[in-house]
Amino acid sequence: MVEVKIKPLADRVLVQPDPAETKTASGIIIPDTAKEKPQKGTIIAVGNGKKDEPMVLKKGDRILYGKYSGTELKWEEEEYLIMRESDVIAII
Repeated sequence: MVEVKIKPLADRVLVQPDPAETKTASGIIIPDTAKEKPQKGTIIAVGNGKKDEPMVLKKGDRILYGKYSGTELKWEEEEYLIMRESDVIAII
């Protein structure tokens, strides 16, 4: 797992999205312009949670999140998303 020096605050998590699919199941290559953003990824770092709500998610969890969830950021040539814990739909 990647070691990142970004520490999310409160109920936020730092997610490394899975790479977009380059081929369909039948072997058709998908061009860059038609690739959809992945909606799953791995949690790289978590905040401490809110005073009344402890964090359910932990580092290393594989998650599903909403299509337009989070804020994209680029750090040391890697792309990440930072989002609230409530934007996470499920742990897989």
